[in-house]
Amino acid sequence: MKAQVVLTVSESKRLIAKAVALMPQVKKALGKGLIAIGTGTTNSYIVEEILGKTIDKTSYRSGLTFPAKPTAPIQLSPEIMPDVVLKDGELVPELDRFSAVQEMHAGDVFIKGCNALHYASRTAGILIGSESGGTIGGTIGHIVGRGVNLILPVGLEKAVFADFHQISRTLAEPDVTTGYFPQMMPIWGTIVTEIESVEALTGAKALHIASGGVGGAEGAVRLLISGDPDKVKGALKVLKQIQGEPPWAISASSSQVSAG
Repeated sequence: MKAQVVLTVSESKRLIAKAVALMPQVKKALGKGLIAIGTGTTNSYIVEEILGKTIDKTSYRSGLTFPAKPTAPIQLSPEIMPDVVLKDGELVPELDRFSAVQEMHAGDVFIKGCNALHYASRTAGILIGSESGGTIGGTIGHIVGRGVNLILPVGLEKAVFADFHQISRTLAEPDVTTGYFPQMMPIWGTIVTEIESVEALTGAKALHIASGGVGGAEGAVRLLISGDPDKVKGALKVLKQIQGEPPWAISASSSQVSAG
């Protein structure tokens, strides 16, 4: 049985968040272990799903990409929410993402959002907007060296064509640059897109067959859902409950691109 669905960017973020919250390694660490959730738009949905409560998602933000010429303002929270770090399922306010990773061991979980995705090679890309290397620059050594589970939630709207080694090398070539110029760091981990999320939540298969739209569907993805009739019907039920998720933010008031 087959069916098609369209998911907006915010709907995809909610879908991915629900799947991440139910991942075996996340559930295990919630029972016993450490989980650190980096700031970011997709991760703000993950915070809601893991904590089981609504937050002002704009307060759990890092670098944001806005239109170069916005047509309406955007309201962002004036407050920045502290990093969410949990030990054995309980919030640990004295730890942030950088201090938490120094206490992590194999089996613990670090969740980091991404700026780009090369799906065929299962590689993500993170824009580095500071000389310190941002979140990933300050944590990746501990993550790799200690065998921490690195989970990379990223929507298919962030898919790019070029290989990340080519992207990062080209960005780093000495040249005269114009304006703000972040670098790109390729990263590997457990990638979670809409495809993995549909399968994890429903058992159905998802195939990314088209992208884009208008009237609020800009950046949307079109998925072909397939599998046993019961699984496809179950997937449609789950996805219909997610559809209608309001945008993370309606519009933008300034232009900036940063991440890390």
